[in-house]
Amino acid sequence: MAERDGAAIDRLRALMAALRDPERGCAWDLAQTPESIVPYTIEEAYEVADAVERGDADDLRDELGDLLLQVVFQARLAEEAGAFGFDEVAEAIVAKLIRRHPHVFDADGAFLSLGQRPDDPAAIEAAWARIKAQERAAKAASGRAEAAPGPFADVPRALPALARADKVSRRAAATGFDWPDAAQVLAKVREETDEVEESLSAGDPEAVVEEIGDLLFSVANLARHAGVDPEEALRRGTRKFERRFAAMAARLDGPLEASDLAAMEAAWQAVKRTES
Repeated sequence: MAERDGAAIDRLRALMAALRDPERGCAWDLAQTPESIVPYTIEEAYEVADAVERGDADDLRDELGDLLLQVVFQARLAEEAGAFGFDEVAEAIVAKLIRRHPHVFDADGAFLSLGQRPDDPAAIEAAWARIKAQERAAKAASGRAEAAPGPFADVPRALPALARADKVSRRAAATGFDWPDAAQVLAKVREETDEVEESLSAGDPEAVVEEIGDLLFSVANLARHAGVDPEEALRRGTRKFERRFAAMAARLDGPLEASDLAAMEAAWQAVKRTES
């Protein structure tokens, strides 16, 4: 039987408090700080994404629990520091969801009548963007943002580089600073590839890093114009490489290290033909 509403989360919060008990708690949990558990939070978020991609409902349930623990853990640390508690975290996101859905709720969180609701997805998305811009401006005015906020101040620096590139490019495009179509972005990708080649020929390591960065950023823009999530595209590409590499290895006689490149390439092409 399912627990009453709120009972499970209350038990989890009580358990986290017990683990942080100075006298009877866990030494490892007591040693943690908000900074020290950030890597675990990021890892758990990726494990949730992996479970979703694999369509494994049981694993997704477990991974969501692990991620929820990270939220409860951070909230507990903040509560101990006198900053805020879990309830305030929940209240803040409830208020934000109501504020960002004026096409669904009134200011008190009650449903609008169906006749009052816009049904144009583009208009809803534009309104969402305006509300977020207002929130960023309010954060900057309150001193909670960077000294020189700009349009990217609230794009988390801890995001994976490709995901952050996508978010930054979307933010820039929202101002009108963008290529008109994917074909022009593709031309930019080719241009950046040429510049990578030039920097490699020049033997300038710093220029190589800079030009490869420009190339990757351009590819992120190309993905956006193509309606593709670059992180998802790269994950799929990596999984395909892993699958083909394993199949290639299975075709070779003996360990990989004992095979020459020509044999590996022949096996690789055979795998590709099989998949085709």
